[in-house]
Amino acid sequence: MKGKLCILMRFFFLHASFFTLVLGSNVSYDGRSLIIDGQRKLLISASIHYPRSVPAMWPGLVKAAKEGGVDVIETYVFWNGHELSPGNYYFGGRFNLVKFAKIVQQAGMYLILRIGPFVAAEWNYGGVPVWLHYIPGTVFRTYNEPFMVENEYGYYESSYGEGGKKYAQWAAKMAVAQNTGVPWIMCQQWDAPDPVIDTCNSFYCDQFKPTSPNRPKIWTENWPGWFKTFGGRDPHRPAEDVAYAVARFFQKGGSVHNYYMYHGGTNFGRTAGGPFITTSYDYDAPIDEYGLPRLPKWGHLKELHKAIKLCESVLLNGKSVNISLGPSVEADVYTDSSGACAAFIANVDDKNDKTVEFRNASYHLPAWSVSILPDCKNVVFNTAKVTSHVNVVAMVPEKLRQLGKHVKWDVFKENAGIWGQADFVKNGFVDHINTTKDTTDYLWQTTSILVDENEEFLKKGSKPVLLIESKGHALHAFVNLEYQGTGTGNGTHSPFNFTNPVSLRAGKNEIALLSLAVGLPTAGPFYEFVGAGVTSVKIKGLNNGTIDLSSHAWSYKIGVQGEHLQIYQEDGLNNVKWTSSSKPPKRQPLTWYKAIVDAPPGDEPVGLDMLHMGKGLAWLNGEEIGRYWPRISEFKKEDCVQECDYRGKFDPDKCDTGCGEPTQKWYHVPRSWFKPSGNILVFFEEKGGDPTKIRFVRREVSGACALVAEDYPSVRFHSQGDDKVENNKNTPLAHVMCPGDTIISAIKFASFGNPSGTCGSYLKGDCHDPNSNTVVEKACLNKKECAIDLTEENFKTNLCPGLSRKLAVEAICR
Repeated sequence: MKGKLCILMRFFFLHASFFTLVLGSNVSYDGRSLIIDGQRKLLISASIHYPRSVPAMWPGLVKAAKEGGVDVIETYVFWNGHELSPGNYYFGGRFNLVKFAKIVQQAGMYLILRIGPFVAAEWNYGGVPVWLHYIPGTVFRTYNEPFMVENEYGYYESSYGEGGKKYAQWAAKMAVAQNTGVPWIMCQQWDAPDPVIDTCNSFYCDQFKPTSPNRPKIWTENWPGWFKTFGGRDPHRPAEDVAYAVARFFQKGGSVHNYYMYHGGTNFGRTAGGPFITTSYDYDAPIDEYGLPRLPKWGHLKELHKAIKLCESVLLNGKSVNISLGPSVEADVYTDSSGACAAFIANVDDKNDKTVEFRNASYHLPAWSVSILPDCKNVVFNTAKVTSHVNVVAMVPEKLRQLGKHVKWDVFKENAGIWGQADFVKNGFVDHINTTKDTTDYLWQTTSILVDENEEFLKKGSKPVLLIESKGHALHAFVNLEYQGTGTGNGTHSPFNFTNPVSLRAGKNEIALLSLAVGLPTAGPFYEFVGAGVTSVKIKGLNNGTIDLSSHAWSYKIGVQGEHLQIYQEDGLNNVKWTSSSKPPKRQPLTWYKAIVDAPPGDEPVGLDMLHMGKGLAWLNGEEIGRYWPRISEFKKEDCVQECDYRGKFDPDKCDTGCGEPTQKWYHVPRSWFKPSGNILVFFEEKGGDPTKIRFVRREVSGACALVAEDYPSVRFHSQGDDKVENNKNTPLAHVMCPGDTIISAIKFASFGNPSGTCGSYLKGDCHDPNSNTVVEKACLNKKECAIDLTEENFKTNLCPGLSRKLAVEAICR
């Protein structure tokens, strides 16, 4: 299991402020669904975490979710972002929960508020303030009075024995005692007492059943992708499989479904947990990190939601019967007293397509797919047949600019080792986390060694070897102020060994280690006791063999000087003496860079290309962009896939890309953080990079593609989005749309027949209608969007007899 776990969850219907909630709806439930103001509701929810984006993005994210067929926005409450120290509360900026809730309310949507306040969620320390760990007597996640909060506890309850069981029961009783008037749920909690609802978190929840027949079937976390770690791979989950899982859930009696995540966003600053969770929390979600709909996933799920909503009344109020239609094929048919009928036909075979007879009609089902028939006759949607268009997205580089001229850099170089006075001196090593208490990623520790001039390595010109053992997360080693190398853990397995030849000289040599944290643990039993930092230091290759420095006197300093002086903030810029340069130093460790830059032109989302930097932190106008680390994935190319087969059960390593490539190259910088000019861009580079190659990039949608086959569902929804179905069309439709104020300026590719490839690399097959380009240009050129029918009027439908023909289109948007 991943480190992201679930919660006590609460349904809030907001009509006032966060602190004075008016519950405008009467909410109850039975064994079939939630009941709101006397009506059963089938709800589709989308996780959007307010601090993983910025307030300027919130209205657009909520709007895109609603346009995608979503009823509910779901979010955690992030305690460590709201109570920075005991009694010191903050609800501004990205943490303005009240503003976020009101935006959801104004959109006419419901809000699921997962109050936690332990959240896991790949968020630093699971969302719990680090200072809580140091309150005497505190133990997390068990019956312990200083800590009585929780989230998705079922997996870990047994680790705490009787205290765990008592704790879970107390949490449920406490929640119900609040008399909020809305139901409470506990994710993955198999002993949740009435009236609390137990729910499912997984890639598939169709077979899940609540522990009581009086509770509705709720899926609180459907993972449409996965998170990334520095040095890891880039996971993807195909749209067809996500849709299959959702359709199966509602086919088997589900009533509330939530995507975790629908918009993943960004772990700004040091909010990423882990260790090693990337700054990007894109999650391959239906809305990408930059706030753009990810097509075709967003569009495919939108059509799925429409199809499910057409069935809502009979699903929630009718009776169902399950019918076997042959090996691996089944139908669930719902009917009610009015004569309404809806059916879901599923082919759960992960390799073979099937053709079946249902109600005197023949239906073809691709492997691993579900067809939805809102009237038990016409297929309006099949999960394996993606008709949504695909966006062509590129990260377009922009040069850093200073009022239209070349950038002038200011540089401040840190010393390698203790700056100012040491915070303390100790024989041996301390735990990194217990020492810094997460006030910084950095902890300096230094010692010295005397080298006799008669050492053999000095005569031979060879080098002794520095041997370091650490329980995580990473470190940079320096000898006599010179950078020697970097040691790191790997993903969640943070312990590591660092072995490197080092240059020692006769006499006194100073060894300085900069220990690094890369996000604190986020979940698991007793996770607050997981440590980090150096545990052993030795030097091998001296006349006397190997010398152990572990018990030497080590001087310690918490943090680095520039961070301590806040030279990334406007009011702290003058706390050090900067050196101006038109050509900043390259590949220099422990270096601060500052540049005054213009905002990139246009209104597209913006990122920073940090491919040529080493590792460090970045800020714009004092806002925390986050940790950057273009660390190369340690996986071999054969560990990734060229093309993903959506068929069959998904796991996070099934459809990976990015093996042997930087895990994260681009870093999101929200547009709202920019001024037109005079923006202060600051980096702290730990190990050395080339700042002259840093670029702003604009996330630009430059085109759109469509690929539709003749056997795709032909029944269409009314464009007004009501619950009726048109039956007068019997041909598939290829739909292409350009974003914003752009139009279709050219058709780059069009072929009706048997084209191959994917968007951006379509190829004509041996079966091709030569009129394809003319037909598509006539329908699409100079329009924002267009639709092309696969009809005899448009294409030669007698072409290539016996083949399943399809139309592939790629358009350029300008």
